[in-house]
Amino acid sequence: MKNLTAFDPEGGPDGRDARRTLEELIALVRETDSIIFDEALVENVHEKGRADYVTKVDEGVQKFLQGELAGRYPRIGFIAEEQERFAADPKGAYWILDPIDGTTNLIHHYQMSAVSLGLYENGEMLLGVVYNPFSREVFSAAKGQGAFLNGERIRTAGTPDLAHALVSYGSSPYEKERAHGLFVLYERIFRQCSDFRRCGSAALDLCYVACGRQDVYLERNLKPWDYAAGGLIVTEAGGCISGWEKGRKVPWIENADVLAANGGAMLEGMLALL
Repeated sequence: MKNLTAFDPEGGPDGRDARRTLEELIALVRETDSIIFDEALVENVHEKGRADYVTKVDEGVQKFLQGELAGRYPRIGFIAEEQERFAADPKGAYWILDPIDGTTNLIHHYQMSAVSLGLYENGEMLLGVVYNPFSREVFSAAKGQGAFLNGERIRTAGTPDLAHALVSYGSSPYEKERAHGLFVLYERIFRQCSDFRRCGSAALDLCYVACGRQDVYLERNLKPWDYAAGGLIVTEAGGCISGWEKGRKVPWIENADVLAANGGAMLEGMLALL
């Protein structure tokens, strides 16, 4: 691992430790403020597909972070939303970036958008940072070292059962042909849980499970940049993340149906419904 990522998650003289690298990433994502709050860039919108938008903010944040990371870690590859294609080796090492998760929110000034940056290597997520510049909240995690919100340790909620759970969901807006089947399923879940939420950013929904604001999050066909960083933050906060079928792990560098829960019991209950 040290040969690829140039740091040792355990610390020590052979490479930089994970915590120092995580602090470096947090500082970098905070530097994107000047791009994100440039209204001229926000208003420069291109429609990639049905309900799928990109702004000059997305492009600017990606260009900045990709340039900085390539200069500091030249041996680590890159998987990001605003690139034409990617082919990832499961045994490789990659930064996984969504420059703006919640672009539609950004366009509508909804203030629920985030920069999501994670480090993957050889089947595992090692680092994750999710930054909401509007709330000034930075969620972060390093594998085996816990999850944090603005430097304070966070844990998932102790909600014991679905009847008392707050559930967030994704509506797969780019694939509206899924709508009927999804909402039949969501109605079944809604009838058994406390209430639903939808914020429009997968990364933030995952982090809200991690810090106890929500108990469950689920969405179909998420891209790696949607869930990689947030997924690590969930697990380091004591939660669970999986596919929609029992025993199916998320692949991190491929599209996946994602289910996150505050713990094993909640996850098993949701899998039974799915």
